Amino acid sequence: MAALLSAEAVRAQDDPLALADGEATEFAAISFLGNAELPPAVGQPEFAVYIEETGHTLEGIFLDYWRATGEEAMFGPPISEPFASPDGYYSQVFERGVLQYLPTMIWTVEPFVRPMPVGRLLIGERSSGLGTRASGKRLASGNRSPAMRPLGPDDPVVQAVIADGGIYDSVSGHTVSGAFLDWYMRHEGDYYLGSPLSEVVTERGLPAQWFDGGLLVETPEGVQLAPLGEELAARLGVSTSRVPSAGLPGYDASLFVKVANPAPVDVPAAPGPKRIEVSIPEQLLRAYEGETLVLETPTEAPRLPPNDTETGRFRIRYKVPLEDMRGATDAEGNVVWVVGDGGKEPAGSIPYGVSDVPNVMYVNLDAEALHGAYWHENFGQRMSHGCINLPLPVSEFLYGWAPLGTPVTVF
Repeated sequence: MAALLSAEAVRAQDDPLALADGEATEFAAISFLGNAELPPAVGQPEFAVYIEETGHTLEGIFLDYWRATGEEAMFGPPISEPFASPDGYYSQVFERGVLQYLPTMIWTVEPFVRPMPVGRLLIGERSSGLGTRASGKRLASGNRSPAMRPLGPDDPVVQAVIADGGIYDSVSGHTVSGAFLDWYMRHEGDYYLGSPLSEVVTERGLPAQWFDGGLLVETPEGVQLAPLGEELAARLGVSTSRVPSAGLPGYDASLFVKVANPAPVDVPAAPGPKRIEVSIPEQLLRAYEGETLVLETPTEAPRLPPNDTETGRFRIRYKVPLEDMRGATDAEGNVVWVVGDGGKEPAGSIPYGVSDVPNVMYVNLDAEALHGAYWHENFGQRMSHGCINLPLPVSEFLYGWAPLGTPVTVF
């Protein structure tokens, strides 16, 4: 949190009366983080940026997850400074929701920054504004409305949705289909929105659907999160007044990506969430922004026993610019210890190690990472102890391009 404290110190120097009254008092109040647990250093930026559009700062893990999920395209710009929410989480209000740091998720492969689950709260408070079902039938109030009532798996509506390619959420008893499902799948909706809380309704003349994490609305420009941030800020008592820039840089991708893309494919990239896909059979890594393939490169990821690279759905969860990688194997070549386990290698094991491994981006819970490899040029072959080796220029580019929270799928 050094960047936040530094920014506050600069603001205080810039305005000695910053804690006096008016807007400055409001800013001081929401800047107080109380007992909210702050994120540890896991590779987030060490500086803040200023969003001129709304007059607020963005830093650390919120800045990283904002970049990973598509910048303004998903959550919109920040409209408050960080604060401690009533439920005790380190939080910040954005145009389309409140993002929160969830400490219990920090050492998992799931996102540890997610929207505050405001869906049920807002449904209850806005019952008069729920409008109509997509069929045109007027809704009753709150959770008693037909569109809010859970559906059983054998309900004809559920069966019709599934037959048409939609999904049914057995937790909430609601379906997701059509354009809403397309958005949900592209934006990791299971993590960032959670369960659907309604069927499709009409909000202000537009098709809409409620979820745990917010409201999706189908606009002429496509499906997007509804701009509920101002309403949520007012309910939480959080100031949205502009704050001084205090000399902070305006947001620009070049602040993070220090080198040119060494393996460009389709440019420029369209707005959208970032993701990385690693194909072990092809020994290729592909990086996407929205639906744009921005980079494709040969890699080196083992898929031979005893040190298979784990396949599945992960994300960049911890970043280190330079790290010594040491471990040990047994006589059959199985990795039995890595330096991150603490202690020393087991007696009788065979140590291995490489110093100053650059651009390390850990993705799973088996200490496997994307990183640069200066000790070989055999990309396209299987050599490592489980990590995904990258050419040095590629690793340097990706380290800046891919923030914490970027999904990584290994096939």
